[in-house]
Amino acid sequence: AFHVSLEYANTVFGAYTWLIWLLPPGGLLIALMYRLTHMTKSGGTDDVIDSIRTGKHLRFMTAPLIFISTFITHLFGGSAGREGAALQLGGSIGVKIGRALRLQGRDMHTVTLCGMSALFSALFCTPLTAVFFALEVISVGIMYYAALLPCLAASLLAYGIALWLGAHPITFTVDIPSYSVDLLWRVVLLSLCCTAVSVIFCYTMRRTSQAFKKLFKNPFLRVAVGASLIIALTFLTNTNDYNGAGMDVVHRAIDNGEAVPTAWIWKIIFTAVTIGCGLKGGEIVPTMFIGSTFGCVMGSLLGLPPAFSAAIGLIAVFCGSVNCPVTSLILSIELFGSSGLLFFATACVISFILSGNFGLYHAQKIVYSKLHMSWVDRHAR
Repeated sequence: AFHVSLEYANTVFGAYTWLIWLLPPGGLLIALMYRLTHMTKSGGTDDVIDSIRTGKHLRFMTAPLIFISTFITHLFGGSAGREGAALQLGGSIGVKIGRALRLQGRDMHTVTLCGMSALFSALFCTPLTAVFFALEVISVGIMYYAALLPCLAASLLAYGIALWLGAHPITFTVDIPSYSVDLLWRVVLLSLCCTAVSVIFCYTMRRTSQAFKKLFKNPFLRVAVGASLIIALTFLTNTNDYNGAGMDVVHRAIDNGEAVPTAWIWKIIFTAVTIGCGLKGGEIVPTMFIGSTFGCVMGSLLGLPPAFSAAIGLIAVFCGSVNCPVTSLILSIELFGSSGLLFFATACVISFILSGNFGLYHAQKIVYSKLHMSWVDRHAR
């Protein structure tokens, strides 16, 4: 239902772009819903991550709120993704089911991870990526293997139901060049650049949110200003490419090797303003947009095939943003096949290590150092 509703919202906005004028009222409605349910301090995906590691109370109200508010954001042209919202939706449903089954302690954490895996799998149709993302995103350096079997069962079941209901897996056909030392070094250089982009994205997201909260204490004023700024940016760029999820732009970059040189910059700005002001949605699809468009442009400058470098960019920026190298490698296989595994593995390793302590989710803990076998235990920034 979430998948269908967001597809419908993006289709309607694409046909009636004047709906962007309703983004400020839509934002005010979102702020009102969170105020009436006493969830104005909701941390989104960070709350789900905290609930697993610390046992923090996660309210079931998160599910309908994130469902409706993400739909509103997409319908009126906000720039956001969907998978991050799915983690909140799945986690809160998992908690509700766990309480209904009277689960306790660590079992509650496991069923929350199952909910995250199931919703991610059903929405994006990447069942193995969904499993390892849930296991890997909570604590960098620790994999929650005890939840592997239940998360796999939940993910595969959700994937099967989604296919039965008519969902289609997202796959790309990319011509992978033959291996060579010269090509590998170019991929290394591209991965270094993509790592920098992922850090810029995470930093911009965090600082923009902080700036909005500092400048506008009132959440209604905050979301109204942010939504109005999205309208102004849309007219400034004279395109709707940066509104909504933007998967059509990702397809153009990877399928056709075409991307506007500044597209990744504008997407960072649009997404940071959208999420920072209080509109709702995910951050994962924007990382794919940013990575694929930047990779397409930068790869061409480095002498790489643009479609191939767009695929490398997507995986590298995703990995640097979420600090999940195993998940990122599996995502590359589910999206692009296994023929370019060495290239994608190189991109994942470089992006993971060099992104440092930056990440999209502040609640994510960097438990062990990325460079040394030492315990650091600090939040992502």
